[in-house]
Amino acid sequence: MFSDSPDGATANAMYLTIVEMAKAYDLNLYEYLKFLLEHRPNENMTDEELDHLAPWSIDVQEQCSIK
Repeated sequence: MFSDSPDGATANAMYLTIVEMAKAYDLNLYEYLKFLLEHRPNENMTDEELDHLAPWSIDVQEQCSIK
C-alpha cells in the first residue's frame, strides 16, 4: 500500500520484521538497529555469523536489552 515497487515492498517488510522481532525479544530498538548497522549483515556471512546478529543471540541480548 505504501510501497511504489515490489523491491520497496520487500524492503519495508524486512524492516518491519526486524522491528517486530526486536519487540518480541524485549530489545531496545534503537540499540538493536545501531548494532545491526555497525555489524552490517551481508550475503557473504555464514549462517553462524548471521546467527550472532539475530535478536535471540546472547550477545545481542546483552548489548541491546531494555534496561
